[in-house]
Amino acid sequence: MTLRTRAQGGLAELPYVVMLLTDEGHRLPVPADDLVRDPSGALRLRGEAHGFAARLTLTPRGDEPAHDATLTVDRVADRALAAGLRVELRLGAGDDPGWLVPGAFYGENRRADCTRPYPRYHPDPAECGADTTGLTSPAWSLRADRCATPAVFARDTEGGAALATAEHGPLGEQGVGFADDGGRPVLRLHFPYREEPVSYYGSGTPRPADTPTHLWQPGEQRTLRFTVHLHDTDPHAYAPVLRTLHRATPAHPEPAAWVGIEEAARLSAEGLHRWHYRPDPPVLLETAAFDREALGENGDRPAMHVSWVSGTPYAYALLLHARRVGDETMARDAAAVIDHICAHLTPGGTFWGQWSASGGWSAGWTGDRCRVHARTLGDATLFTLRALAAERAHGADHPAWDRAVRSNLAAALAGQDPLTGRLAAAHDTETGKPLDHEGAAGLAWIAALVEAAELFGEPAYLDAARRAGDAFADDVRSEFLCGAPEDVSLAPTSEDGYNAVIAYTLLHEAGDRDGRWLGLARRAADWTLTFRYSYDVAFAEHTLLGRYGFRTRGGDQASPSNQHLHAFGLICLPEWVRLARHLGDPYYLSSARENLDCFRQFVARADGDFNAYRGMVSERFYQTECFQAKGMLLTLSHAWSAGVLLYACERARELPEFQEDL
Repeated sequence: MTLRTRAQGGLAELPYVVMLLTDEGHRLPVPADDLVRDPSGALRLRGEAHGFAARLTLTPRGDEPAHDATLTVDRVADRALAAGLRVELRLGAGDDPGWLVPGAFYGENRRADCTRPYPRYHPDPAECGADTTGLTSPAWSLRADRCATPAVFARDTEGGAALATAEHGPLGEQGVGFADDGGRPVLRLHFPYREEPVSYYGSGTPRPADTPTHLWQPGEQRTLRFTVHLHDTDPHAYAPVLRTLHRATPAHPEPAAWVGIEEAARLSAEGLHRWHYRPDPPVLLETAAFDREALGENGDRPAMHVSWVSGTPYAYALLLHARRVGDETMARDAAAVIDHICAHLTPGGTFWGQWSASGGWSAGWTGDRCRVHARTLGDATLFTLRALAAERAHGADHPAWDRAVRSNLAAALAGQDPLTGRLAAAHDTETGKPLDHEGAAGLAWIAALVEAAELFGEPAYLDAARRAGDAFADDVRSEFLCGAPEDVSLAPTSEDGYNAVIAYTLLHEAGDRDGRWLGLARRAADWTLTFRYSYDVAFAEHTLLGRYGFRTRGGDQASPSNQHLHAFGLICLPEWVRLARHLGDPYYLSSARENLDCFRQFVARADGDFNAYRGMVSERFYQTECFQAKGMLLTLSHAWSAGVLLYACERARELPEFQEDL
């Protein structure tokens, strides 16, 4: 059945009413024997085959190019049969399907030059066969809880479409999928879910395919619901669809947060200082184990990145809190951490990547002792700069912080590609010279350059930031930002989105006569929201997350490579809220609220709370089967997890939009 013709904006066909997928591997389509369009415009398809009768009703929405679909399946044979169900939508021919499974799959998903193994799409069987991990395929099927919104998008040369469903339905956990069929994109939904060709568990050694079925008894009837969305070829066409699906997903009447903003700030500051701060030398340890008796310090990571997973952003947040509440000891210790970082620059003039108790200062997790990551440097520079500005406003000055910021920015300027304007993705520790400009890690320099231009009265910084903003614009428009974290190579991540939102919002606020920076900030925010969960995942009651009633709406998938929820989106909460104001769009403000609400859960309110100690905050919430079992919680407190919550709470206190949440 043709839902849309090529002349109407791109081919969209339903090849059958439903397909049956048996335990034996049979694919049994139930073709449409009857097609009726009733006076309301609804399409009704009926078919019967293989002992099943199926009825599919597609009801158009009057205000958008979408259909609400109801699929009713009856077992009409006199014996039971184990089978799953598949719904398919086929598009026309094209060379770039632009796959999107929010939070889980982005285009090819893994660039050929990305060294991190995780699922990749490629239409060529030879290319797929060359991947010895089995993680490259022309077709993928995923369980719904891997998806920030359970939907799958694709396009051909003339139009695009999406299928969407809920996490759970009458047959249990549901799923999404896609395939290349001779150059034609195919969108799929599965009831129950399927994980094919393998099931990704967070490493280069995947698990076997997971293909559950349902045992249909004679006379059994089940009704499934999903939506069909038709759109054009714009790679950004997913944005209004996801907005619609978010609006249509019921939100809990009460906020998810366990504590108010003030209490969350107190708890996270206490946890960061009590469990992560060490005085000799002054550092914020990256992790602290929940279990202090069995593991103690052996479960802690005696290391500190200068930003990202520890370091200056969180020392700055601790300093803000300490100054506000008048805790001079905490303020002294927070400042000492920044002093320690600024006192140790590389021979090339940048910050180092990481300090460790065993090895001192090093490049960090890049795998190359001479390669320090630009995102790590950019964030460290930005938050040292912000700490410097805050301290000057408080009447204190730190010349060493000033010198360190200027030295890092000099390396950033020297590393800017003179032809393209791209800022370097990594710098040499010995010389400070750029090592390459691949990926979007260099975006992190933009915010530091913009704010330094104002604080230091140096317009050259802003000029360089604007050139870089133009250079990275194509990355934003391509809907594929990658390379922000040190540990996932060139994988697309939510952290790339946060960097882009901060950068382009600040560029807009520094002067935006033609509105291009605001447009890019909005586009970056929309892409970032593809990682944000629009629904509350269902957890088994016996799991920790289930027993505590953890609600996932507003939490972000870290990346297709690291499939767990994390709180890092709070790093851009101030810019996100200001972007919502600039756009006059409450949708973005709502997303910021949901993000902060989500991560005011699981901040330990007392020693013993969820087997942690007061103020501890975990990094990972396992909302799907990846790394650990669904419903588990990583039993490590992370400096960045407590720190980013503290930072967001301190900033939210100043925002009128959050006063009712204090």
